[in-house]
Amino acid sequence: MVHLLKEMEDFAKKNKVPIMLQDGIEFLEQYIKDNNIKTILEIGTAIGYSAIRMCVNKNIRVVTIERDKQRYEEALENIKKASLENQISVIFEDALDVNIEEKFDLIFIDAAKSQYIKFFEKFEKNLNKDGSIISDNLNFHGLTHHKERIQNRNTRQLVNKINKYIEFLKENKQFKTTFYDIGDGIGVTRRV
Repeated sequence: MVHLLKEMEDFAKKNKVPIMLQDGIEFLEQYIKDNNIKTILEIGTAIGYSAIRMCVNKNIRVVTIERDKQRYEEALENIKKASLENQISVIFEDALDVNIEEKFDLIFIDAAKSQYIKFFEKFEKNLNKDGSIISDNLNFHGLTHHKERIQNRNTRQLVNKINKYIEFLKENKQFKTTFYDIGDGIGVTRRV
């Protein structure tokens, strides 16, 4: 497994595939262990790296959604190499078009940053009563705190949307979010 993860990390770096930073994924793994999480919905599979890492034991089941065909196929291949096909199900579709009835202990949002509020609003109904929603990339390479470093308009718009999501989390009366300056910025949201 260690060899496969290293291979995936190298592939992601070489092909500019965004995967979680090391301290971020370690935080996520520890959170799953500490909170006895068994079911996870992941929005944004990419190559399957975090889905594989989240399977910290054989009792965990992950449903993950990916809309990019190439990434979806790479994820399937990696999950097969990890022998985790029985634990990880990959849905090939845009997350905003997916309807899931099932409830989860954890919802992990790590997809199109500009859609985070929509993802949250769509899937919060799928969260178990005492479950958590974890959002990655809330610092966005430090740019959410340092707008002066932004070089172009598209990045500025994206950072503005991430900041709107952070405000949305802070102002949400039904949930309380704790922000961690780990990885690329992580928010852990739980019902009040």
